[in-house]
Amino acid sequence: MKEIKRLFFIALVLQTFTVHSQDKKLKIYISADMEGVVGAVTGDQLGPSGFEYQRFRTFMTAEVNACIEAAREAEVDEILVSDSHGNGQNLLIERLPDDVMIIRSWPRELGMMEGIDQSFDGAIFLGYHSSTDNMQGVRAHTMSSANITSLKINNLVMPESGINALIAGHFNVPIILVTGDDIAVEETQDLIGDVEGAVVKWAKSFHSAKTLTPNAAYDLIREKTKVAINRIEDFRPFKLETPLTLELSLKNYRPVELLGYLPNVERINSHTIRFVANDIVEISKFLRFVTGYNVALKP
Repeated sequence: MKEIKRLFFIALVLQTFTVHSQDKKLKIYISADMEGVVGAVTGDQLGPSGFEYQRFRTFMTAEVNACIEAAREAEVDEILVSDSHGNGQNLLIERLPDDVMIIRSWPRELGMMEGIDQSFDGAIFLGYHSSTDNMQGVRAHTMSSANITSLKINNLVMPESGINALIAGHFNVPIILVTGDDIAVEETQDLIGDVEGAVVKWAKSFHSAKTLTPNAAYDLIREKTKVAINRIEDFRPFKLETPLTLELSLKNYRPVELLGYLPNVERINSHTIRFVANDIVEISKFLRFVTGYNVALKP
């Protein structure tokens, strides 16, 4: 009789666990950049002055929608989208589903990951590119192609995907999918580990690529999004041992000289500063200051 009661109790616990597992709601964060969008190769597609920019805003929006559609089919309940390219006002928000929220414009303390927190089950990087330290990749840069020539954390080269993966990891959120050119996807996987990748173009040079057509890219993104979400339990947050040491090299001499005046910044050569932080959130805020501050800012 005792054995029957024990087995009944175990069955009840397992049933309760199964019901709770089935009831668990998935929440996904999407950080969308533009250099890695299908077909994008030059500034003509990437900024308001470019003759193809308005068309490529539609492609970027369609890639985000393809990801959202697949996530919904994979039973994701809540989605937050971060417009993370250029001025942060690229996505055609009227074309996004009514049940998603969007982060737009700057400044933001967490940059391309603003709004991420521990409630998310996974994060997706759409339209990403390789780092300024990388000799390959379409439009390879890190945060500022005009000003930053190298960015490392704990002596590791950090593309934007690496910085953003660390921010997600700070909140115990894993990266589950990255899309972009082949170099960007490979660089991200080499750094943060086993994540799904959707290659929508293959880099030939800084301003050239072999590319899928838009519709083929959307199909691939849908497929890879479903795969990533279906194996979401396989992914782990990306973390590094703290404190974190940022080494940042800038193209111009004077900003480095002035930043060296700050008590928590060390100038280690003519173009490089070192900043030690307790965590990646501190580094994110510091990088936002370095790349965004201007005494003439208004209002």
